[in-house]
Amino acid sequence: MLSFNMNIPKQLAIIGATASGKSSLSLELAKKQNGIILSLDSLSVYKEINIASAKPTEEERKGILHFGIDEIYPNEPFDVTIFIKLYEKALNFAKQNDKNLIIVGGSSFYLKTLIYGISNLPNISQQTKEKTAEFLTNKQDAYDFINAIDPTYMSKIKPNDSYRIEKALNIYFETDTKPSAYFEVNPPMPIITEPLPIYEIKIPREELRDRIKRRTLKMIEDGLIDEIKMLETTYSREPNPMKAIGIKETLDFIDRKISKDELIELISTHTAQLAKRQTTFNRTQFKDKTIITNNEIEVFEDFLN
Repeated sequence: MLSFNMNIPKQLAIIGATASGKSSLSLELAKKQNGIILSLDSLSVYKEINIASAKPTEEERKGILHFGIDEIYPNEPFDVTIFIKLYEKALNFAKQNDKNLIIVGGSSFYLKTLIYGISNLPNISQQTKEKTAEFLTNKQDAYDFINAIDPTYMSKIKPNDSYRIEKALNIYFETDTKPSAYFEVNPPMPIITEPLPIYEIKIPREELRDRIKRRTLKMIEDGLIDEIKMLETTYSREPNPMKAIGIKETLDFIDRKISKDELIELISTHTAQLAKRQTTFNRTQFKDKTIITNNEIEVFEDFLN
């Protein structure tokens, strides 16, 4: 039997592979159960990336307040610490307005962070930032340097993962401590401390592939190519979201490297591969969850009432 702190709004999470129907289910649930929604989508957080992210339109949201959608511009930085602030903002709103909080999306890494937390990082001085930036002018050398110092920590980090290499260098230069040793004495602290029911949408693989193909065709029909041209003109190809599935393939089409049929096929294939990775992550990272189909709204009725 779940028990709840009466000062905390009721919360639940809906996860599942991309195109599995999470958004539609969460919107229906929010309308019926006085809810607000926090998006777990790494692309929907960006303003102006509308079609490529498959975010629900203003009309589809039908007055349901969303957090984590249209929060920043594509050339602004975004990481898990910013997501945690979005969660805290959503939770405070739910508490102050007597709402239920529905956390939904495919980027389950963010949900894992809310449940298990992240370690507090040291304040990084300007001197350290400059030293790290100098090292990062040659990424391979920077990786080799910190890997020689702390092979345990770096064993799960790839040489092209600039973000994590930078973090490791900053910790080492700032604290004169190996990252693995630093995190031993600074363990992660959970953000969500109350019970959080997790519901994972599962649908047959062939049905999911068909949904992905149909969604890809609709994205093209709705103006994906023009949207990517606008994004490239406004922000260039440098920002991280410009490397996302749906965007990178469209840029290849704009460069005339692939045909329109190949564009559709590549987006569909890469999205299906992403869905497989998401399913694997959800299976291995969240043991205590309820498996549902994408139309089982009744499973939530007793919990949120």
